[in-house]
Amino acid sequence: MMNKWRFKEIVVMSALSVVFGVVYLAFLPIGKLLVGLFGPIGYDFIFGIWFIVSIIAAYIIRKPGAAFLSETIAAFVEVLIGNATGPILILTGMIQGIGAEAVFTATRWKVYSTWVLMLAGIGSAITSFIYGYFKSGYAVLDTWYVVSMFGVRIVSGAVLAGLLGKAIGDGLAKTGVLSSFALGKEYRRKKRQAS
Repeated sequence: MMNKWRFKEIVVMSALSVVFGVVYLAFLPIGKLLVGLFGPIGYDFIFGIWFIVSIIAAYIIRKPGAAFLSETIAAFVEVLIGNATGPILILTGMIQGIGAEAVFTATRWKVYSTWVLMLAGIGSAITSFIYGYFKSGYAVLDTWYVVSMFGVRIVSGAVLAGLLGKAIGDGLAKTGVLSSFALGKEYRRKKRQAS
C-alpha cells in the first residue's frame, strides 16, 4: 500500500519532468560552449544538471520508480520541444534514471539523506558515462582524458544533481507547497522537533 502512487504525486512528477525537460534543452548551448572551450570534457562539467529531476522527484515523492520515470518523461519532453538528438534521447533519459533509481532501490526507498541524494547523482553519472563511452566513442580518446571526464562527471552528478536537487526540494518544502508529500511531512516534523 505504501508504494501506491497518488494522483497528485503523478501530477507533480509530471510537472517537474516538463519543467526540467525545458531546462535540459536550455543547457545544451552552455554545454556546446564548454565543449568549444575545453573539448569533450566540457559537457561533463555540467552533466549533473541533466540528472537533477530524478533526484528532486524521488526526494519529494519517495516512491519506487520516481527517479526513473521523471528522468524518462523529461527526456521525452525534451525530444518533443526540439532536441536535435531525436528519440534516442529517451533511451539516454532512461539510462540516467536507472542510475539514480538503483541507489534509491538499494535503500529500499527509505533513506533520502544528503549522501544518498549525492550517491543517486553519482549513480546517474556512472550509467550515463558507460552508455556514452560506447555511444560516443570515448575509446578513441587517451585513457587519462577518459578518466578525467569520468571523474568530472561523477563530481557534477554529486553536486549539480545531488546537492542542488536537495536544495531545490528543501526550498519547495519551506514554502509549504509540499505539505501533503513525504518531503513536506518530514520538513514539518523536523521543524516541530527543533522548536
